[in-house]
Amino acid sequence: MSGFEHYDRELRELDHEIHRYAALCRVDLANRPEIDACLRIHHDGWAEDKARESLHGLLILRIKLEAEMIALGFSPPPLVPAHSAGE
Repeated sequence: MSGFEHYDRELRELDHEIHRYAALCRVDLANRPEIDACLRIHHDGWAEDKARESLHGLLILRIKLEAEMIALGFSPPPLVPAHSAGE
């Protein structure tokens, strides 16, 4: 089970950073259209774009980590718990 503990730690650290950058960008992670809009709209030279670029990269890393976990038979937890997503 050491592999699972490794993934658990990696996800916690990654999710912490994702939530931090989402807060900087004022993005509700439970709102997919809001995430898409944040990542799609860029303003050259704006400080927010650095945060948006970081958020974009972190989200891509999470997707890759989830895919790796699934390939190994693990079930990654959601980025936003269902009760936080309005379900």
